[in-house]
Amino acid sequence: MVKGVIFDMDGLMFDTERLWDTLWEPCCRKLGLPLPRPEFLASGRGLAGDNLLRHLAEYYPQIDPHIMLKEVYGLAEERFRQGVPCKPGLHELLDWLKDHDLPCIVASSSPRDMIENNLKNNHVESYFRGVVCGADVERSKPAPDIFLLAARKLGLPATDCLVLEDSFNGVRAGHAAGAVTVMVPDLAQPDEEIKQLYTCCCHDLLEVRQLLEDGKL
Repeated sequence: MVKGVIFDMDGLMFDTERLWDTLWEPCCRKLGLPLPRPEFLASGRGLAGDNLLRHLAEYYPQIDPHIMLKEVYGLAEERFRQGVPCKPGLHELLDWLKDHDLPCIVASSSPRDMIENNLKNNHVESYFRGVVCGADVERSKPAPDIFLLAARKLGLPATDCLVLEDSFNGVRAGHAAGAVTVMVPDLAQPDEEIKQLYTCCCHDLLEVRQLLEDGKL
């Protein structure tokens, strides 16, 4: 049985991955760059840190990737201030975890202020013991660093933690950390590689709550 829960954010707690996809086109327009191709969007989801910078450099070698990243983060901050929708079952799962004294923490590759604003705007910040962001670790997902740090902040070994993720790299990171890893797919369904790495796959966070309630996690 798990003793703590580590939540990813984008695509897992909040329906933001679709919003992120809409931001690259205005970013490119403003910077005078070719519009993003579908494969740029698909292969870039779940990337952060150096991995994201390398991705930007591969598709847009004509510009410093830091400039692109700064621009798209600015657009995201403006858009997310308007509010982002919660994924189904988030509040029900958080209430269940609170009622059963299971500590929670957020571990997301997004900037800290963006994470904290999303939590505050959706009135869920009080459920979490803290936040770990991409800037807190040297290596981003699929390296396990962010989940190992999150587990330490909960005072638990990673093996006693449940990691909830929607992305391939997030599942890879949870598995590498040795955590119980559950995938709740958002825009991408698991392939054969990912199916070998997670503990189970759930349709939504309500199903995660049911598995916990039934003692199956």
